[in-house]
Amino acid sequence: MKKDVIKVVGARENNLKNITIEIPKNQFVVMTGLSGSGKTSLAFDTLYQEGQRRYMESLNAYARQFLGNFEKPDVDRIEGLSPSISIDQKSTSNNPRSTVGTITEIYDYIRLLYARIGLPYCPGSTEPLKKYSIEAMTKEVLKLDEGSRIHILSPIKNINNDSYKNLRESFLKEGFMRIYVNGEIFLLEDLVNIDNKQNNKLALVIDRLVIREGMRSRLYDSIELASQMSNGKVEVLVGDNKILTFNENYVCEDSDFEIPNLEPTLFSFNTPLGACPVCRGIGSNMHIVKDLVVDYTKSLNNGGIIPYKNHDEDAINIRELETVCKKYNIDMDTEINNLNEDKLNLILYGTNEEVLFDYKTSSGRLVRKKEYYEGVINTLERRHMETTSEWIRTWIESFMRESVCDRCKGARLNDGALSIKINNKNIYEATNMSIGKIIDFFNNLKLTTEEAKISKLAIEEIISRLTFLNDVGLNYLTLSRSGATLSGGEAQRIRLATQIGSKLTGVTYVLDEPSIGLHQRDNDMLIETLKKMRDLGNTLIVVEHDEDTMRKADYLIDIGPRAGIEGGYVVASGTPKEVMENKESLTGKYLTGELKIDVPSIRREGNGRDILVVGAKANNLKDINVSFPLGKMIVVSGVSGSGKSSLVNEILLKGLRKKYYKTKEEPGEHKFIDDQGFIERVIEISQSPIGRTPRSNPATYTKVFDDIRDLYASTNEAKARGYLKGRFSFNLKGGRCEACRGDGVKKISMHFLPDVYVPCEVCEGKRYNFETLQIKYRDKSIADVLDMTVSEAVIFFKNHPKIYDKLKVLEDVGLGYIKLGQQAPTLSGGEAQRVKLASELYKRITENTIFILDEPTTGLHTDDVKRLIKVFNKIVDEGATMVIIEHNLDVIKSADHLIDLGPEGGDLGGYVVASGTPEEVSRVEKSYTAKYLRKVLKWKKESLFLKV
Repeated sequence: MKKDVIKVVGARENNLKNITIEIPKNQFVVMTGLSGSGKTSLAFDTLYQEGQRRYMESLNAYARQFLGNFEKPDVDRIEGLSPSISIDQKSTSNNPRSTVGTITEIYDYIRLLYARIGLPYCPGSTEPLKKYSIEAMTKEVLKLDEGSRIHILSPIKNINNDSYKNLRESFLKEGFMRIYVNGEIFLLEDLVNIDNKQNNKLALVIDRLVIREGMRSRLYDSIELASQMSNGKVEVLVGDNKILTFNENYVCEDSDFEIPNLEPTLFSFNTPLGACPVCRGIGSNMHIVKDLVVDYTKSLNNGGIIPYKNHDEDAINIRELETVCKKYNIDMDTEINNLNEDKLNLILYGTNEEVLFDYKTSSGRLVRKKEYYEGVINTLERRHMETTSEWIRTWIESFMRESVCDRCKGARLNDGALSIKINNKNIYEATNMSIGKIIDFFNNLKLTTEEAKISKLAIEEIISRLTFLNDVGLNYLTLSRSGATLSGGEAQRIRLATQIGSKLTGVTYVLDEPSIGLHQRDNDMLIETLKKMRDLGNTLIVVEHDEDTMRKADYLIDIGPRAGIEGGYVVASGTPKEVMENKESLTGKYLTGELKIDVPSIRREGNGRDILVVGAKANNLKDINVSFPLGKMIVVSGVSGSGKSSLVNEILLKGLRKKYYKTKEEPGEHKFIDDQGFIERVIEISQSPIGRTPRSNPATYTKVFDDIRDLYASTNEAKARGYLKGRFSFNLKGGRCEACRGDGVKKISMHFLPDVYVPCEVCEGKRYNFETLQIKYRDKSIADVLDMTVSEAVIFFKNHPKIYDKLKVLEDVGLGYIKLGQQAPTLSGGEAQRVKLASELYKRITENTIFILDEPTTGLHTDDVKRLIKVFNKIVDEGATMVIIEHNLDVIKSADHLIDLGPEGGDLGGYVVASGTPEEVSRVEKSYTAKYLRKVLKWKKESLFLKV
């Protein structure tokens, strides 16, 4: 066997056709092919799975129980395989406590840095706080002139006369004789009482000394005792009126603001020591929103208080509301719009005086009590905190919105942690800068010689890791950005940067389309980063469709020739040049230009109307006004982090949804959206899963399974047995297999091994019982249909237009290879998005409909993109409007109207760089998109540029 190759023999996982292939080691290898051709089956399900399995088998049984179960892939053998690491797009954390900083572990180093060289400040002050050790206090006092008379004082917090008497007795028993009160020193024996009306300043006199040689030890002991008795605070009275103040802790004298010892834990928002006490380190709070509770167009009796509208009239809260309304003369039959604001506030927020309640409950119990009325909103907030019922909590949250914490303003940390600064920036201000800016911040820190020596290693590690993030095109992110808001591509590139920082060698990295979400400019940086990983001595196997990535690969493998059962073969392999010369390779034909997606000969004029977004300021948008012409295919482009998602998803989508569907999600900051009242339907086609459980699948989501069940229920055999449509549902009793409850698999719990899923021994994984499977249509049972690919089902149901039309749409959007019964969690984000698109296409499309899509070409081969653009054109030709966020140049050049944001990402982005047809945008010199667009539009270099 060659030592410089990974040899795969007899790979049969999923649709792979017993393939054998040699993959060069320590090379940048790209696997490509149509969606569903078998790329992922070879790269992830075979190579990565086997690499992980072999590593797991080297561990003992106890360790394996924590690491999951790895089955052997369906392959004869793999030779030359090294330990494998997968960097995919399914690693985004939904934990609200995860941030870019914590995921990359950069925040740990920054916490350490602030704990070691940070300076504490009193809030609102520019003077740093100081703390003294006993030794430092002693040295400061010894600097006084020789012969100076001093009193060592231990301050006593302001107390009343009764407390003073108790303390006085205690002090006398311990041998102390004097006390300092409001500038004078008294004998404890003589001062029996203190004035309660006066704000007294008290301190116990620990010792009286004169500064001279030989008194250092006594001075040190006295200061130490004073510190112990007053929690670190020591005062020294010099002469009759000058007082020196010292503290072993960071304390602001003006406000008693105190900061704990500077340790990394203080800067962690996941610990009680550092977290904001209000939001507990989340940075945001849920609160009841008045507008979600009140329907202003209705009266109180007619459901004006939404949480109470379905309650029985004898319910306690209804009875109490009636009592309050009667006491304060509130008409319950008047529209809430017409109620006095003060009276409405009584209902919502409660009364300031006790109310006598006297009523009979629905159970017949008499209630008579006098108490404050809590109010609708206060009641809901209390129940949200107290309830143990998940259902009740979810119901109450339907009347709530998430907003930035009022206390910490989203910083997640308490006042103590936020008062520590380095170069006048606290840790939140530093981590809230973009990656590009924070690199400059740490590169240009002004430190003392001692601080520089202490922080040298930490700063080097921070800058190194930040640079890796910058190199993979994430310079626009901030370390404080929540992990839950990252796209799949961003999460993958963060993991990629972390792996580069680990500097491992001899590893097989398997990556899934790392270019997703990247502009062509940023893609060049990504490719260079991948080459750095290769140069460390690693093998990179990258599943990718991006043309630039394929051209720059060391080795290219084209899997095909088609998708699904027609795929699974190695069509071509070799250098990119060798693949392009292979006449059988579909990818090669697109790389050579033999096949291509044509530029449209004309651009649509639209219907003359537009949607105007005015004053968009969400995230990094710079108060921009953007026009979206209706009746066109609109593409929003720009470098990564330029503000595309902020404009389209945060403002346009959420704004229209709130207007037409009364959703509770608040749109991003903007002045207003003017759609001239023309829009009636707003359809978002996102990459979120179509279902969270294995019971969800493409057939159930698109509702085609309802029609299939109707067909089976109409067969003669089903009618003879009296089977109805419900008999063919795997979610209902009757037709499903009761042994596995319609799941097809059973979970076996192992004692010290991971849970094992095995096919149900009763139905053999078919989900249905024996009687149901006896009903056949054209010799196929309902379980056989679920096991068909979409393309197979299109042929099978060609004589049933209602079923055929829905399945054909799935095939048209490039999903012919997926199975009808494929479990929803196994679909990629791009596949889920196209299933959603297909489910909308067979509905009636009107000119009042707007479709909003975010990178629909994710996971698509150029040939699949070609088919998808045809689908888009079909939608727009029927009069609808499409707004698409996209980096794919084939989609960009096919647009009727292009909006390019930038010019950079992060703080330097957020402007409209260019707007118009692709031809018009391609002439704008400041646009990075224009530079790449000119190549596909074949503009000559001497074309005139438009200055903007």
